[in-house]
Amino acid sequence: MAQTPQNNDLPEVVMPSRPCMKLLKGQKAMVTGANSGIGKAIAIQLGKEGADVVVNYVVGDEEAQEVVDEIKKSGSKAYAHKADVSKEDQVVAMFQKMYQEFGTIDIMVNNAGLQRDSALEKMTLEQWNTVISINLTGQFLCSREAIKEFKRRGVKKEISCAAGKLICISSVHQVIPWAGHVNYASSKGGIHMMMQSIAQEVAPYRIRANAIAPGAIRTNINKPAWSTPEAYNELMKLIPYNRIGEPEDLAHCCAWLASDYADYITGTTIFVDGGMTLFPGFASGG
Repeated sequence: MAQTPQNNDLPEVVMPSRPCMKLLKGQKAMVTGANSGIGKAIAIQLGKEGADVVVNYVVGDEEAQEVVDEIKKSGSKAYAHKADVSKEDQVVAMFQKMYQEFGTIDIMVNNAGLQRDSALEKMTLEQWNTVISINLTGQFLCSREAIKEFKRRGVKKEISCAAGKLICISSVHQVIPWAGHVNYASSKGGIHMMMQSIAQEVAPYRIRANAIAPGAIRTNINKPAWSTPEAYNELMKLIPYNRIGEPEDLAHCCAWLASDYADYITGTTIFVDGGMTLFPGFASGG
């Protein structure tokens, strides 16, 4: 039987350079939690594809401005907006500001999220509420405000086939249980059903709602899982494709899903996980 290659046998992952086709030219997008990690990569990619972007963040002024500057290099407009997505008044104000600056919204990417890990019996109500409030309620509030505008404006055929595109960043843990992370897994499971219920409700208005579920991605939130050769090789036991994901893997998927090339897709979760949801433990057993 062929042996699975170890980390030391693999070259460093270098994402290929792909020409941007301006798939989103003329569209207006908001990305929450966009000053780092997955959100940053998505915001930059949407800008490269021609969308003007609101870069939402809650901490890290300099990092948010760096993302704005990078988007502007591609010729798109962008600005940073500091807001806590779990606070209704701040979310409403953020959308009002966007309409003043950009006139409307075509693409809503719900990405903001965090972890507050604990064994169940030690988990505090504050830890539970913080994760649910940001990860799930934050997506609800932003989705609600975006869909109000999608429905008000309707389809503009010169811009997009759809009246609006809602993309929720979920996780493989919407389907994979995760001991010690009950609040996080619950929030992601909630995102899954929230997205599908929204998709069912708004499809007749030509509004699309979908989710992207990342697996292990090279970001600071999970740095201990990939930052040493030993940790990386242990992580690879869970990933059949035998490499960690990069934020750009999510960004390319998100840009395509927001484009008219994906116009007949709604109510679906795309897993960007290198096969993590293929139950790799059964590859040689069961």
